[in-house]
Amino acid sequence: MTLLGAAFVAAIAYVDPGNFATNVAGGAEYGYLLLWAVLAANLMAMLIQYLSAKVGIATGRNLPELCREHFPTPVSWGLWAQAEVMAMSTDLAEMVGAAIALNLLFGVPLFVAGLISGAVAFGLLALHARGYRRFETAIVGLLGIILIGFLYETLRIGPDAAGVVGGFVPRLEGSDSLLLAVGIIGATVMPHVIYLHSALTQGRIRPRDDRERRELIRFQRVDVGIAMGIAGVINISMLAVMATVLSGTGLDTIEGAYSGLKQFVGPTSAVAFALALLASGVAASSVGTFAGQIVMEGFIRRSIPLFLRRSITMIPALAILGLDIDPTRALVISQVVLSFGIPFALIPLVLLTARGKVMGPFVNRPATTILASIFAAVIVSLNAFLLYQTFFGG
Repeated sequence: MTLLGAAFVAAIAYVDPGNFATNVAGGAEYGYLLLWAVLAANLMAMLIQYLSAKVGIATGRNLPELCREHFPTPVSWGLWAQAEVMAMSTDLAEMVGAAIALNLLFGVPLFVAGLISGAVAFGLLALHARGYRRFETAIVGLLGIILIGFLYETLRIGPDAAGVVGGFVPRLEGSDSLLLAVGIIGATVMPHVIYLHSALTQGRIRPRDDRERRELIRFQRVDVGIAMGIAGVINISMLAVMATVLSGTGLDTIEGAYSGLKQFVGPTSAVAFALALLASGVAASSVGTFAGQIVMEGFIRRSIPLFLRRSITMIPALAILGLDIDPTRALVISQVVLSFGIPFALIPLVLLTARGKVMGPFVNRPATTILASIFAAVIVSLNAFLLYQTFFGG
């Protein structure tokens, strides 16, 4: 079991409050239409996280360190700067989501709830200081709460099978559905965990030779398959449940989802949803802060205490909560911002894993590089089209 676990830490970022926001909005506004985007994003995530895990094992370096070593200094610093913006967007989503959950469950004012969720995240980060296994166990436990919550919702509500199958056929209905599709991809394929996963595997177990490295990489395929598979099941279940309960109701926010579940299904269903959201926000916030530290150390050889970093990244989220800005809308926009950051992590990952000088005998096969390049091209194209529609599409 010591060989497994790194992918589960990464997977928590794939079911964070941003996923809740985009899945709620997608299901409420378009029914089952965008299930294909959820599936596509999770399939992309499996390959991307596997490549990141492989980098750490094959080279003994994490992705930010490799970028610093193999790219010009201005490029490395530029990648670090945008990665910090992505980390800030991530933390905004996590804290806002956890605060909404506390508000729904206990009536805690949003700003105070943000402070509470930040304090809980500090506690999880303290676990990491006492060993990665304790931190991973806590994260896996919170992931289990999210999974149980949505398995309960799915079995209780019973989404329409024909609608679910039809939702896996790729199609869109206007630029607003494109915005949500891009948000879903941004909420699922997370730039900061592309960086983080390589750091989680680089020193986990020290292989003595290439045979042991190959064996570790094989275990990582299993780890990624299980963890990302669970994340995919959660996301698909979430959107399907929202499509079944909320489609046509106009309840397209997280608060609206809680209200709709309580009204149309029952209080227990609403509480299960809010508890899953709370677990998601607290866990993903801790992972995001840890990833930010890896990014800074790797790209520019600088670091600040984790607790100071956590305090700084809390500021935008607390501002959102304190200024009475629509929190669900802020969550969706944060996920679109994250989607624009994906190529800046994904393209270096593809370039470096395709270089024999970097990867040695573990260099990507041509088919793997082609597939990962297609994923990167699709994401860049979606974002470019979204910009065109936003500014020139009328």
